[in-house]
Amino acid sequence: RCVDGLLASGAVDEVVVVVGADQLERAATLVGPGATVVQGGAERTDSVRAGLAAVDAADWILVHDAARPLTPPDMIARIVAELRTGRGAVIPAVAVTDTIKSIDVHGDVIGTPDRAGLRAVQTPQGFAADVLRRAYAAAGDIATDDAALVEQIGESVHVVEGDRLAFKITTTLDMTL
Repeated sequence: RCVDGLLASGAVDEVVVVVGADQLERAATLVGPGATVVQGGAERTDSVRAGLAAVDAADWILVHDAARPLTPPDMIARIVAELRTGRGAVIPAVAVTDTIKSIDVHGDVIGTPDRAGLRAVQTPQGFAADVLRRAYAAAGDIATDDAALVEQIGESVHVVEGDRLAFKITTTLDMTL
């Protein structure tokens, strides 16, 4: 579904799918000729590095999570359109609707951030290829968010409106939805 959505956006020329070693054959069968399948690593950053190594020439690179298979193609196209205007990093996000609490190690509330300035980040996250490659070259830690690595090298990250359909499917409730 993710590969189909990326290709349906009309903004993606090539798709590289990164999976565990035990899933290579199954993934290749599932995606067919629409994508290249490569082996990932132990951590997310290792897997993104494997994907980057499989991409030769590209002006822009999107990093997308398979856990977001309902991502609308038009959202993907909006991210690429922003990259084409010269932005080095573009991420989709939706406004946080729940009240968020900061807590300490004991489980006690230490603050309530103003949710007006908070966003829940989604994927795909889009980058100028050179920006993402520089961020990964400088990365020493494991990261759960590619944009955070780009922020660490001092690059600006632009936010575009995400889509509630691009929610992450990780729990039983998510599967039901």
